[in-house]
Amino acid sequence: MLDNDKIKRVLVKFSGEALAGENGFGIENDILKYIANQIKELVINDIQVGIVIGGGNIIRGVSAAKGGLIKRTSGDHMGMLATVINAIAMQEALESSGLDVRVQSAIQMEAFCETYIMRRAQRHLEKGRVVIFAAGTGNPYFTTDTTAILRAVEIEAKLIIKATKVDGVYDKDPHKFEDAKFLNTLSYEEAMKDNIKVMDDTAIALAKDNKLPIVVCNMFHDGNLLRIIQGDMSKCSIVTN
Repeated sequence: MLDNDKIKRVLVKFSGEALAGENGFGIENDILKYIANQIKELVINDIQVGIVIGGGNIIRGVSAAKGGLIKRTSGDHMGMLATVINAIAMQEALESSGLDVRVQSAIQMEAFCETYIMRRAQRHLEKGRVVIFAAGTGNPYFTTDTTAILRAVEIEAKLIIKATKVDGVYDKDPHKFEDAKFLNTLSYEEAMKDNIKVMDDTAIALAKDNKLPIVVCNMFHDGNLLRIIQGDMSKCSIVTN
């Protein structure tokens, strides 16, 4: 299990769809405000926080490329830009809550945000600033799940939290199977099974190689992020060795 006393820096991964709320598209201000309050709880408890947000509430590269009109590389570039939009929105929400925030993009766009530099990101975190990592890895064919693991490893986070709309991981889809079993702990190998799919295989393999624990939890349980970091793993699933 985790040595929670040593967790001083984490990376939190949110899906873009989470920002859309019930609308299914766009950005819901109430959701932004809620997430900002959850992140603020961590910061005031001296936890250094990095964030990666997907772009699925605006566009998904894979979906955009279906039909053949838009190439996969262009679709992924569009998806990267969607994550920048979400990152800027999240920055505004966090700053409104009184936090100091920086957005760093894997693609240079100086008019909107800093360009990602690992050591600069680490310095921001050391100074108590929240850092939001945007534009994925800067390359097509890589998901924001992979981005989250990569950035977590680079900033030397002790834990990655995938904040979702469900309590954790089940051995099969609980919406389809009444006998679906909740998995409080599972191995990296189990997490890559087709019926589970915590993250894509590239992301999980990278986490395994770097012995980075992944926690999957419900972001809509108020205070859940802080409870997890403080050691309460009762309402989440953890992927580790």
